[in-house]
Amino acid sequence: MLRPHPRRLRVLAAAAALATVQAASACTSSPAPETTGETPTATAGQGPIAVELNQSRDQYGKPEVQLQLTNTSDAAVTLIQAEVISPFFQEAISWMPAGDDLELPPGQPKSLPAALPAATCEGRPSPDGETAKATVLVTSPGQSRPRQLTFSASDPFGVLRRNNDELCLATAVAAVADIRLGTQLEVAPDARTAVVHLVVAPHPAADRKNPDQAARSLTIRSIGGTPLLAEAPRNPWPANLTLTAGDVPRQFPLHIRPARCDPHAIAEDKVGTVLPLQVTVDARQGAIRVPAGAVLRAQLYDFVTRSCMQG
Repeated sequence: MLRPHPRRLRVLAAAAALATVQAASACTSSPAPETTGETPTATAGQGPIAVELNQSRDQYGKPEVQLQLTNTSDAAVTLIQAEVISPFFQEAISWMPAGDDLELPPGQPKSLPAALPAATCEGRPSPDGETAKATVLVTSPGQSRPRQLTFSASDPFGVLRRNNDELCLATAVAAVADIRLGTQLEVAPDARTAVVHLVVAPHPAADRKNPDQAARSLTIRSIGGTPLLAEAPRNPWPANLTLTAGDVPRQFPLHIRPARCDPHAIAEDKVGTVLPLQVTVDARQGAIRVPAGAVLRAQLYDFVTRSCMQG
């Protein structure tokens, strides 16, 4: 059940008090809050609001998704709160307005950013049990109290499963080693190439009392380019790197060049400074994203600009 924010609880309490006074004046009993509920199915769109999950490029690696709400009725409704419950995550994916409540006009989709909670990495659901359930708190013109509506949410692009896979993989990798990009960029004298360092710091071996027990390890199968950065042809990036808990920290130099030099390369950039690594750890494999910090990101943008000016 949706748990309103404390500010929302005050709104609901005031609305309920007003309804009670009005009912007493009319010598009639106040009706119970209107609540609708439907058994989740694979199809969304029941009720006056449809909820669909999506994710934009600039939300990759945050982690964050979009709750796209569409009012399918003929009259505007006001959204107070929304959440989606999925077996892929340990808690609800929630949205609350930063200020005033949000009006949903008929037929006009609204995309609302919502942070993802911790992923469920053990005992994940089968494909037949992946349905997400949405709950919204809304008011309509002429209503004295909000309504709580519950129905299925649509995930046509598999956003929840994909993010679950990525978060659980990242958790497994983080249990073996910390992986990041160094803070300093080394630019070649001709400014056509540069070197960024991939820094890997394995954690201590988990059980020193049992030295014969194999330590956890991971393999970086490959390092991919980005819309902004590519591998320098004469210096290929390393591949098939096996890292084991208890190993000493290591740095791997990555020789880079601009992947594009069109005028909008930097202005339109979303994930150009986030390197994708294809990794295998335990029984999981897939891509993790290693973002550049603010200092390195500024250096990379400056490098791409200068290198592209060389022609």
